[in-house]
Amino acid sequence: MEWDWNFVWEIMPTLIQGVKITILATLLGSVLAAIVGLGIALARRSPNRALSRTVGFLAEFIRGTPLLVQLYFIFYVLPDIGILLPPLVAGVIGLGLHYGTYTAEVYRAGIDNVPRGQWEAAKACNLSARQTWTHIIIPQAIPPMIPALANYFIAMFKETPLLSAITVLELMNQAKSVANTYYRYIEPITLVGAFFLVISLFSVVLLRWLERHYGKIER
Repeated sequence: MEWDWNFVWEIMPTLIQGVKITILATLLGSVLAAIVGLGIALARRSPNRALSRTVGFLAEFIRGTPLLVQLYFIFYVLPDIGILLPPLVAGVIGLGLHYGTYTAEVYRAGIDNVPRGQWEAAKACNLSARQTWTHIIIPQAIPPMIPALANYFIAMFKETPLLSAITVLELMNQAKSVANTYYRYIEPITLVGAFFLVISLFSVVLLRWLERHYGKIER
């Protein structure tokens, strides 16, 4: 089967729509993962052992099960108990919760990386817990986190094709639909790979810039 450029231009608008949904799901999932991860990290540092252990068990449970299973549970099982979510919302929640458990470990490592003396200095200056976190700990913890968070961001982007299993019209689902309609697979599937490669490379460049930018601010 030969490459058909006319077919490529014909299906390009459909694939572009899929790219938009893929990027949207990745961005929303990343925001949710950042929030969930921070919540898990703080809960696991709580002096309340019941809370810490419960959250720790849930985080390990989520990390220990496949993302695809979690997506199926959110989209197909929850409606049985009256929780019906649109496909994209279910996909974003699945991505956010799954990767939130990983970003929690990044937060934990970043926070633990702050020297103990910084905590003691904040206490000696009579800073409140909120002031200690916002003015002392978080600004020092964020820069070392950026590379790891960036890797999870890119990994999440590459796993968005799993959302096609719950009928989200992201890039891979659009490509499969086109391929099954015209019985031509080489162009749409190749273009999917090209889109993922280009966007991933662009994300790497952007995130490296952010890393250098925050590094300059920290210095």
